[in-house]
Amino acid sequence: MRIKANFLGLRNPAGKNMSIDRISNMLSSIKNASMTGNAFIEIPHSNVCEQVAEILKKKKFLENVKVFKGKGDSHKRLRLDIFYENGVSRITDVKRVSKPGRRVYKSSASFRKIAGGYGVSVVSTSRGILSSDEAKKRRLGGEVICIVW
Repeated sequence: MRIKANFLGLRNPAGKNMSIDRISNMLSSIKNASMTGNAFIEIPHSNVCEQVAEILKKKKFLENVKVFKGKGDSHKRLRLDIFYENGVSRITDVKRVSKPGRRVYKSSASFRKIAGGYGVSVVSTSRGILSSDEAKKRRLGGEVICIVW
C-alpha cells in the first residue's frame, strides 16, 4: 500500500507558500515589490522583521512601517511602504547574508561601505539590531543579517 503525503508548508492568507525564515521572506517580498512597482507589502509580524524594517526606514529604503491587526484576524501583520523617488525605488537589490544553515559574524573593524555608501547592512549585536554604521560607531560586531542597496 502506498501512502501519498501532501505537505502544504507555511501559507500566507493569499494561499502562497512562504519560507520558514521570516527575514528571508520579508526581504524577498520587499525586493519583488520594488521591482514590480508595488507601493506596499503586508507580511506576518515578528519583532526581528519589525526592527529590520525600522532600520531600512531610517536609511530611506522604506517610507513607512506600520504594525496592525485586521478585523477578525488573530495575528499581527506588518505593512511596509516602499520608498520611491521620482517613480523609481531606492532598492536595487537585497541579499540575505546570515542564513539559518550558515551564520555569518563580523567584527566592527570589518564593516565596509555598501554600494559606495548608498547601501546598508543590518547587524544583530548584543545591543540589538543595528545598521553597520551604527554598530561600527559603537564598536560592536555581530551577526550580519542582510545587505540592502
